Amino acid sequence: MKTRSQSFQYSCTKLVRGVVAATLFSTLGPVANAQIQFPVDVGTKPESITKGFDDKYYVTLMNGKEQGDGQVAEISSSGVRVFSEGFDEPKGIVYLNGNLYLSDITRVWKVDKNGKATVFAKKEDFPEEVLYLNDVAVDADGKGIYVADMGATSYMRDENNQLWPLDSEQAKKIPQLGRIYHIDLNGKISIAQDTSPLLPNPNGVGVDNDGEIMIGAFFLGNFLVKKNGVLTPLDGVYRGADAVEQDSKGDYYISSWALAKVWKIDGKTEKAIVLKDDLESAADFYLEEDKGRLLLPDMLAGKIYAVDINP
Repeated sequence: MKTRSQSFQYSCTKLVRGVVAATLFSTLGPVANAQIQFPVDVGTKPESITKGFDDKYYVTLMNGKEQGDGQVAEISSSGVRVFSEGFDEPKGIVYLNGNLYLSDITRVWKVDKNGKATVFAKKEDFPEEVLYLNDVAVDADGKGIYVADMGATSYMRDENNQLWPLDSEQAKKIPQLGRIYHIDLNGKISIAQDTSPLLPNPNGVGVDNDGEIMIGAFFLGNFLVKKNGVLTPLDGVYRGADAVEQDSKGDYYISSWALAKVWKIDGKTEKAIVLKDDLESAADFYLEEDKGRLLLPDMLAGKIYAVDINP
């Protein structure tokens, strides 16, 4: 997840009109905060997006399978550029306390305003063995981050790379190794959600309006929220669940990488409507409630889409 839009609002500078605008353009070039036109071709395998330094957007790019070929791209009115590089498979990304934080298989990086990356949390720092770190979210107090470890991802799919049916014998054999960790700004790591039959392979993690964690369980398709202190699935099955968020009105949002869709879920009735389904994949979005949209990476297409949340 991203830095939650209801907690971190950004104002967008309006373009100056008329003669003044023409003069500025001719002397200074494009106005720095001009409106970005989505969709944006951003690179190979974009996974997660957040808003960061100077209202610009930052996207993790997994690229190929070569060690160290992963990147963070910056999107601004000037275009797309590589902001930081040297990662393996960068996944979830957030902006907190003047830095970007992103997961990368078994470690978490911190990236400063100059694009300099340092390891924030190593594999050895975690209290349990981590296998595949994925989504990241800022905690409710802005004093740390949550990061999801998907656990044993190699057990989820058949020889055709399809998720096993939920009622299959293979599904019953998936090890329950997935967890949600919390890392404070000093690097101290604790278990926020331990292993559970509800989330053998958690992917998405977010924070709801009560400051509780929400989880998207990739294999089972559960959208898990706290109800009376108990982690409980919302109605519906969203297999391949990726990003999860809640807006200030109480409605939920979830994407499915496997089904290439994104939904809005009524916070009271739990009825879901599809917001977008003409994608190749649907990865880890950023909720911009003030702009009425999700910024959604389509990993397989290499694009970032703006998805209207009020259709």
